[in-house]
Amino acid sequence: MTAGETVRGLLELTRPINVIAASVLTFIGAFVAGGVTTEPFAVAAAVAATGVAVGAGNAINDYFDREIDRINQPERAIPRGAVSPRGALGFSLVLFAGAVVLALTLPVAAIAIAAINLIALVAYTEFFKGLPGLGNALVAYLVGSTFLFGAAAVGNMGPAVMLFVLAAIATLTREIIKDVEDITGDREEGLNTLPIAIGERRALQLAAGLLVVAVIASPVPYVLEYFGSVYLVVVVPADAIMLYAAIESFEDPTAGQSHLKYGMFLASLAFIVGRLAVTVPNAL
Repeated sequence: MTAGETVRGLLELTRPINVIAASVLTFIGAFVAGGVTTEPFAVAAAVAATGVAVGAGNAINDYFDREIDRINQPERAIPRGAVSPRGALGFSLVLFAGAVVLALTLPVAAIAIAAINLIALVAYTEFFKGLPGLGNALVAYLVGSTFLFGAAAVGNMGPAVMLFVLAAIATLTREIIKDVEDITGDREEGLNTLPIAIGERRALQLAAGLLVVAVIASPVPYVLEYFGSVYLVVVVPADAIMLYAAIESFEDPTAGQSHLKYGMFLASLAFIVGRLAVTVPNAL
């Protein structure tokens, strides 16, 4: 295995798209809280801490999941031999240390959120992933908390609370669908995920029901005047994509969870343009 392959494997461990997505959500949390221009250094530190921590969490997840991935995801870095298990573990620890250093530059509330999240990232695969629903809920919290972390970094969490709730529900839906997708490998490893515990169809019905709740609640930020009307223009198509993805998952969980992710990204864009419509009324 060449050095280039190893570097590529280490980068893959971090899941760069997930790192970027989480960092953007932290930025949105700070933006919605009105701190991007007033606290630029805090925002930069929070965004960087989020990206590094997510990369660390993904790397250690692959370390703990290496045997399951030999069945479900054999093309990943550890199963295909690009990175050794020990190398993945060491890499994740370095990234975790970097995230801690960055987080310590932020206000106390942000440090508290970071501490909880770092512990959760380490504990997820080893202790929570195989517990029906609990692992899914933990991941949902972690994704939603990126909004809170960004807002806490600039000292104003209030406007980000609803974003946390909506993102957490949408993520919980996607995590359940992903468990349906991975059910074969999870059974091989003796995990008791939600689809295994209650059945695939019931799990998908629960996921769809949760998503309907999120869609119904999605206009709330507009009603509370956190966002302008352009938010609705963007969030309605996002809602439609996510609802379609939930229905699609009954026939094709892989496509469903992928399309749900696209809808979630579009919803994130709705948060940005919605806030811009409030802060810069003539811009949109």
